[in-house]
Order: sequence, then C-alpha cells, then structure tokens
Amino acid sequence: MPFERITDRESIKTDLLGWCETVTEVTNPRQITDFLRSLRAVREFKRQPIPDAVVQDILEVARWSGSASNRQFAQIIVVRKPDSLQALAGAGGYAGHLRGAALAMILVMPGEWAEGETFDEGRLAERIMLAAAAHGLGASIGWFSPEGRPKARDILGVPGPKVVRTAISIGYPARAPRRGKRKPLSDLVFEERYPS
Repeated sequence: MPFERITDRESIKTDLLGWCETVTEVTNPRQITDFLRSLRAVREFKRQPIPDAVVQDILEVARWSGSASNRQFAQIIVVRKPDSLQALAGAGGYAGHLRGAALAMILVMPGEWAEGETFDEGRLAERIMLAAAAHGLGASIGWFSPEGRPKARDILGVPGPKVVRTAISIGYPARAPRRGKRKPLSDLVFEERYPS
C-alpha cells in the first residue's frame, strides 16, 4: 500500500482529546499502564509474514509520534527481503536479531541535530514496539555501530549525511517473552533531591 494512502484514513482525523476520553471510556487507566509495563524485547520470531494492514497501522502510530519542536524529521525504511535483513544483521553493532525477523523498520535521521534527533529516535522506536505489541507482535530495538552505519546506509541506499543508527526487528514471537526483573522504585525515584 503506498504511504500516501496511509494518511487518508478517516479514523486518524479525530480530535486527540476526544480520543483520550474514548480510551478511558473503553478501559480503565490501569489496563493501559499494565499494557505499557508488559512490553518486552523479542528477538526470536516465527517464519510468518505480517499482514499489510498491521504494518500500516504501526506506521501510523510512528507517524504520530512526538518530535522536538514538531520537526518530524525521522524517516522509516521497511525492510522485508530476507537477503537485506541478513546483510543488515551483519553490518556491525547490535542488529543480529534482524536476521530472523519478518521485517525491520530502520530509522533514518537527517544528521543535523544529534541531541534532538537521538532523543526523538528513542521515542519513535518505543512507539513502534508498542504498536507492534498491540497487534500481538514482538519487536526489539537494535543499533548499528559507528563502523556499521555506513554499511547499513549503503545496503539501504541512504545518502550521507543522513544517520542510520536504529533498527527495529518485528515479527510474531517464537515463544512467550520472558518477564525481566526490575529494581524497586525506591532505588530509582527520589523526592525533590538526589540522596546524599
């Protein structure tokens, strides 16, 4: 489906405040925060394609992700071909899990404002993972090392000075994700001042 058709969906043209009210009418806030807490990285996938409608919905969520000053500078390359996924997995960095994914979403940043772009890149990657999880998919964030970034750009045909650093593998999980342990809030959150 061409990207232009994604943006024509009538359901997107809604008042965001009204959307939030609708969500809390359908479910209570605790169910939403439980879903957010349930997100786990998945790096092993079944050999099963993802329906186009699901991919388009994930891309819509990505499109609505926030960005610094609403600059919306991130671009996404959707990679499905096994040979391309294999090549990207070997480009260098932490991207080996792309090898078995049904697809990858590679984030392309303009390379003009390192601090702002890096922050927005993380926000976007997490949104993509959450949207995938909402459809019963697993996903994991990966990255290309400084030495691997030029290789990834070459594989994807991305011109410099654009930055190709983050890759998200997506697919149906091969097994249920493991629930990791977390530090208690008392180790992470402090009131008013950092403890001495």
